[in-house]
Amino acid sequence: MVSRANIPNQLTLLRLVLAAAFFLVLNQYRYPETHLWALWVAIAIFILAALTDLLDGYLARRWQVESTFGRIMDPFCDKVLVLGAFLYLAGPRFVISTEDGLPVPFVMISGVYPWMAVVILARELLVTGIRGEMEGQGVKFGANIWGKLKATLQFTVVPIVLAIVWFDPHQYEAWWWMIPVRDGLIYVTVIITVISGLPYVLAAVDALRGDRRAGQSDP
Repeated sequence: MVSRANIPNQLTLLRLVLAAAFFLVLNQYRYPETHLWALWVAIAIFILAALTDLLDGYLARRWQVESTFGRIMDPFCDKVLVLGAFLYLAGPRFVISTEDGLPVPFVMISGVYPWMAVVILARELLVTGIRGEMEGQGVKFGANIWGKLKATLQFTVVPIVLAIVWFDPHQYEAWWWMIPVRDGLIYVTVIITVISGLPYVLAAVDALRGDRRAGQSDP
């Protein structure tokens, strides 16, 4: 019989398995028409994985079974899923090519470009480093409104972008309006992702200033 205390952790691990399945399925697709079915299967898997993220934290808090394992693995699994999704969307499977097979410069059917994936990855690496160092000093960081908004946007934008890729507004003019919608969502997500990291950076700066002042006051 499964213990109630283990269910949130099992949901967290399930998200990691679903992330692997998401990448495996999405790897079958290549623009414009190679295995279009993979887009919808990937969307379904991603949404299911996002639901496990909502459920594991909710159950852990409600049943008061929050654990060190969950505290470490929950954000790790989130980052694997989200960062992996953005890296895929900025990859060669979503490149628009000419009839000769050459990539069209500066045009991605996903609307996600490599620099965007780099910015999101850099933010996560920086915040993870700062958070680890600061919490090691006893400074705790709870989830703030910007962090929650960032996570909501990231989990929402990925399936929307995949659906827009399937409609292919670059080929079918009837869906042209999807392009500005897609681009707007992506740029807002990137901006909010950067903004959500600022509290950690400011806290680190304050801590460094405090250390310097303490060092200067030592005899």
